[in-house]
Amino acid sequence: MASLFGKWPNEVSLLEPGAGIGSLVCAFAKRAQQENPNANVKITAYEIEPSLLEHLSRHLNELKSDRVETTIHCRDFVREASFASAFNPKRFTHVILNPPYRKIGANAEYRKILRSIGVEAGNLYTAFLALAVALTSDGGEIVAIVPRSFCNGSYFRPFRKWLLDHVSIEQIHVFESRNKAFRDDNVLQENIIVHLVRKGKQGPVVISTSDGKTFGDYLTKTLPFGQIVKADDFEQFIHVPTFEASTKLGDHTLAELGLDVATGPVVDFRLKEHLLAAPEAQSVPLLYSHHFLGGELRWPRDHKKPNAMRVNDVTRKWLMPRGWYTITKRFSAKEEKRRIVAHVVDPERLPFEFYGFENHLNVIHSKKSGIAPDLARGLALFLNSTIVDQHFRNFSGHTQVNATDLRSMKFPGKAALMQSGKWAAKHPILRQDEIDAFVEDFYGKQATTN
Repeated sequence: MASLFGKWPNEVSLLEPGAGIGSLVCAFAKRAQQENPNANVKITAYEIEPSLLEHLSRHLNELKSDRVETTIHCRDFVREASFASAFNPKRFTHVILNPPYRKIGANAEYRKILRSIGVEAGNLYTAFLALAVALTSDGGEIVAIVPRSFCNGSYFRPFRKWLLDHVSIEQIHVFESRNKAFRDDNVLQENIIVHLVRKGKQGPVVISTSDGKTFGDYLTKTLPFGQIVKADDFEQFIHVPTFEASTKLGDHTLAELGLDVATGPVVDFRLKEHLLAAPEAQSVPLLYSHHFLGGELRWPRDHKKPNAMRVNDVTRKWLMPRGWYTITKRFSAKEEKRRIVAHVVDPERLPFEFYGFENHLNVIHSKKSGIAPDLARGLALFLNSTIVDQHFRNFSGHTQVNATDLRSMKFPGKAALMQSGKWAAKHPILRQDEIDAFVEDFYGKQATTN
């Protein structure tokens, strides 16, 4: 992280919010002395955790010299930085940070404080990063290690817009393996290192990757900014193209195909009194992720979760009519090879008037009803391919697949999807390599023809 900074003036003012025991500060100070031995370095560190202050103080005292000055604040960084940024000080030339990760409630005091300075942040890490940018002088540099979740999803859209209005992105580093880099942290998403410049002129972006925390197999490539943030993308997703896509996905959104995707409407704990362990009269299937195993539907299933839901005036509005649907799991397990795991709901297997889809599923539908059988099969086949998984990983580092992500994806045309669905109907059980071979060949030919 310290090596990513590109400017080493004679007067350096470093901020580290949430300094911990001072590991990043010490790395930065060492780097600064190597890059510019004549630099005067002023370090301002914030740390609110008392148990860490003794270690931080000792490490910073070891840095002190005629050219290195250190200050520690045991105060709330969010409150103090929000107040300071209102007066537009921009006094730091460099910021390095590994912020805390914790959600901020919609009505929490931090939300109100941040909104007062024009920042919408629903997580402490985005709050820390935004405030770090706000306190950095124009042309100053920020290097942070943060979750990748802010790069996509509607939840982080206001923060992305704010960030992209205030900084240029110089480099994004991705750890290819979550298990190796953060094996002790039980992370559900990728962490990335970002190098930003306050009010910098946006140019090409360096994308780097490494295998784990030792930075083995370190690779870099430089890409136009237009490949990172698409010019016509309302969501302003930040793509991190670590995979080379050999096949074009398509040119159509789900909306352009006459489709939409919904998060499963049934939130089970809110309808607990209407749920059943086994189906009975006046009930319909309630489908969870565990009902889809090995590429096929297994319902009902012996499980701690219910299998059915009573149909009545309370539950009817949460149900969807019988039909063909393509569903994806919203959450993939760490050990799963693909982020997007898709299945088909075949009404011949579920002869009921309605279905309940639990909240951990995404349901592709047409006007809240089923879709053509071949289209459902074609969509599932396409979504289960490795090439689609690679495209998805280029803009999402989380195990969660949101409905918004699927709406933003590009798909082949309806005719091509239905043609591939006809093929899938004749091959109900497929290995991953068979799916990939068909998709690469079929859609590769489609792209060439078009």
